[in-house]
Amino acid sequence: MVTLAFIGLLGGLITGVSPCVLPMLPIIFFAGTAGKTATAPATKRTRKAAAGTPDGGLLVEEVEAGKPPRDSRPLKIIAGIVVSFSLFTLAGSVILSALGLPDSFLRWGGLTILTLVGIGLIFPAIGHWIEKPFYRLPKINRNNNGAFVLGLGLGTLYVPCAGPVLAAITVAGATGNVGWRTVVLTVTFAMGAALPLLIFASAGSRISQRVKAYRNHQKGFRIGGGIVMIALAIALAFNITDVIQRSLPSYTGGIEKKVADSKTVQGALAPAIGNNASADLAKCTPGAAELAFCGAAPEFRGTQKWFNTRGGQPATLGALRGKVVLVDFWAYSCINCQRATPHLLAWDKAYRALGLEIVGIHSPEFAFEKSAGNLDAAVRKEGIAYPVGQDNNLTTWTAYRNQYWPAKYLVDATGTVRSIKFGEGSYGQTENQIRQLLKDANPTVQLPAPVDGAVKADTIGAAGTTPETYLAYSRSANLSGTGKLTPNKTVAFGLNPAQPDDTYSLGGNWAVGTQSVTSTKGSTAKLNFNAAKVFHVLSGEGTVTVSIPGEADKTITVSGTPNAYQLVDKPGQERKTMTLTYSPGVSAFTFSFG
Repeated sequence: MVTLAFIGLLGGLITGVSPCVLPMLPIIFFAGTAGKTATAPATKRTRKAAAGTPDGGLLVEEVEAGKPPRDSRPLKIIAGIVVSFSLFTLAGSVILSALGLPDSFLRWGGLTILTLVGIGLIFPAIGHWIEKPFYRLPKINRNNNGAFVLGLGLGTLYVPCAGPVLAAITVAGATGNVGWRTVVLTVTFAMGAALPLLIFASAGSRISQRVKAYRNHQKGFRIGGGIVMIALAIALAFNITDVIQRSLPSYTGGIEKKVADSKTVQGALAPAIGNNASADLAKCTPGAAELAFCGAAPEFRGTQKWFNTRGGQPATLGALRGKVVLVDFWAYSCINCQRATPHLLAWDKAYRALGLEIVGIHSPEFAFEKSAGNLDAAVRKEGIAYPVGQDNNLTTWTAYRNQYWPAKYLVDATGTVRSIKFGEGSYGQTENQIRQLLKDANPTVQLPAPVDGAVKADTIGAAGTTPETYLAYSRSANLSGTGKLTPNKTVAFGLNPAQPDDTYSLGGNWAVGTQSVTSTKGSTAKLNFNAAKVFHVLSGEGTVTVSIPGEADKTITVSGTPNAYQLVDKPGQERKTMTLTYSPGVSAFTFSFG
C-alpha cells in the first residue's frame, strides 16, 4: 500500500508541474487572492460577525499584532479539487448515468461555476448572492464562502497530462473494477497533482495580505481577477488553451518516461489495469527499436461507433490482413495525444497508398470524452481521415494491455504485433519500423523519403554507433563546445579545435529554438561520429556544405519542411569528424546514424 501511495503521489507531482496544468494557474492564483487582506491592530481574540450568515453568528479568530489572519481559502480550493477529481474520475460515468445526465454535464458545470465566480469578483453584490446558498455549510465554508465549491468546479475541469497512473485509475473507473488499491492510487495522485496548485494559491493569498499595493487597489485587482477567470472559462470552453499547450515542449517527458518504464511501477499498476489481457503482448518491450514478435493482435471489440469507415461499419483486423496496421490509442482532450497527431497524419498521407492503415481507438480519459458528437468534432477539427473507433468502455484498450495515452501498436501484414510505443516521442523510430514492415510485406515497394522531423537512419547501426543527437534546447544532447543553448535567443557559439568522440559543437551565431537551431551569417558545426551512414534533419531554404578530411566537399540543397538529408553513406562503420557550413535560414533538428 505504501508503494502504491508513493507511485500515485509521484505521478501526481509530475503531472502538477507539466504543461497541462498551465491553464489552471491564473485561476488558482486569483482565487487565492480573494481571501482576507486586512491586518489586525493588536494581539487579541476578536469576535466578528460572520457577514451574511443567516443568524448573524460570530466568528472567533486568533490574530497577532501586525500579522494578517490565517487564510484557509487556498486549502479549501485545493481540497475541493482533490475531492471532485477523485470522485468524478472513478465514478463520474456511474453518477451521470444514474441521474440521466449527459456525459458533458460535469465539464459544463465546472465552467459555469468558474464563470459565476468571475462575475462575483467583478460585482460583489452578485458574488454575495451566488455564495448565499453555501452559508448554511459552516464546516466547509465558515470563512471564504464558496472556496470549497469553487474547488469542486475546478476539479471537473482539471484534465491532467496522461500517464500510466492516470491510465490505471481511468480503466478501473470505466470497467467498474474499483477496489481499495484504486482508491489509494486516485487520492494520492490527486493530492500530488494539487500540491503545486496549493503553492500557487497560497502565493496569491500571501500577496493579497502583505503587499501594500494590492491592499490599496483591491477593487482593481479583484475586477481583473474576475475578468481573467471569465476569459479562461471561455478559452477552456472552446479549447483555445489546447493551442498553447501543444506548442510547449513536454519538459516533464523525460521523468514521465522513467516512471512509465519502471518495472516497479508497471508491476504495482498491473492489477489496477486488469489481468484479462493477451499475455503474448508482454513479449514486446515498449519503446524498443528492434521489431519483435508479440503474438496475434487482439481484434477490435466493444466499440460503440466508428468514424471514417464505409457506412460507419466497424474496422476489423481480419479485413485488414495483408496491410501494415498502426493501432493508435488516444483521447481527444489529451495534450500528449494532440502533439502526436500531426505525425500520424503525415504517415497516413505518405504511406496509406503503399500498404499502411492507421486505426485510431478513442479510449476516453474523462466522461465528457464519451460523447460521440464531441469525438466527431475532434476528428474533423484535427483533419483525421483514417478509421477511428469509439472505445468508451475501454474494452479494446484492456485487450491490448494498454497503459498510456497515446500508445501505438504496430501490426505486420500477418496480423502479428511487432512493436509497442507508449507516450510521445521516438517518431523517427516508429516511422523506421513502419517502413521496414512495408518492405517486408512488399519487397518491391518504392518508399518516399521519410516524412518525420526526427527520423532515424534506415539501418540500425552496429555496436558503438554514435547515438542520435538533438540540437535544439528541449532535447539537447552531446553538445561539447563553447556557448550555451538559450531558447528564443541568438547565441554566439565556438567550435572545438579537437572534437570529442560522439559529440558536436556549433560555431558562429545560431537562433536557438525548442525544436531546432536556425543558422544566421557564419553558422557552422563540427561533428565527431562513428557510423556508416549519417543523416541530418533540416528544413528551410539554403545550402549545407559538408567537409570531411581526405574527401571532396559535398553541398546539399535544403528546401521545405523538415526532412532527413543523407550526409554520409559508407559500406562500413568509420570514426570521422566533419565540419558543416550553413547558409542563413537553415533549421537543423537532429543528427542520426546507421
